[in-house]
Amino acid sequence: MSNSLTTYNKLAKLLHWFSAIMVIGLFAAGYWMVDLSYYSEWYQKAPHWHKSFGLCFVVITLGRLIWKLISNAPKIEGSAFEKKAATYAHYLIYILLFTMFLSGYLISTADGRGIAVFNWFEVPGLGSFIENQEDLAGQVHEYAAYILIGLSGLHALAALKHHFIDKDNTLKKML
Repeated sequence: MSNSLTTYNKLAKLLHWFSAIMVIGLFAAGYWMVDLSYYSEWYQKAPHWHKSFGLCFVVITLGRLIWKLISNAPKIEGSAFEKKAATYAHYLIYILLFTMFLSGYLISTADGRGIAVFNWFEVPGLGSFIENQEDLAGQVHEYAAYILIGLSGLHALAALKHHFIDKDNTLKKML
């Protein structure tokens, strides 16, 4: 049976664009937060919101992966190289997302405290597993964030290239 789909389903589109907003928003917030002084009114608020949105994004991403596995999607368009590059880029984006989720959790819970999610409930902390866990996880979190935002930008540029230069259906499938 061949895949004749020409567009992604509505839920896949919603999850894709929500994820794009979350990646950009969490990156921007994280970039801004690292320069906050102890005396800033946002010094406590910003990390709370960043962690809360990040943990909600974990759940959304897990749902997105499940949906991706159980639903049909249109074929990737382009040359053999572009198809392979797109496939690997998507895998790498998910690997980076889960690296971000895990490293963020390890930063936030190294002292044994849980993470309050919008003050609705708390995700328990498991404490520190290795010496300087929060520092090491912080470095992983930072580098993964830069790689993820760069790869996301490349993903967007590739979609625009397909739309304006190749004039294929790649971008339209997700709009």
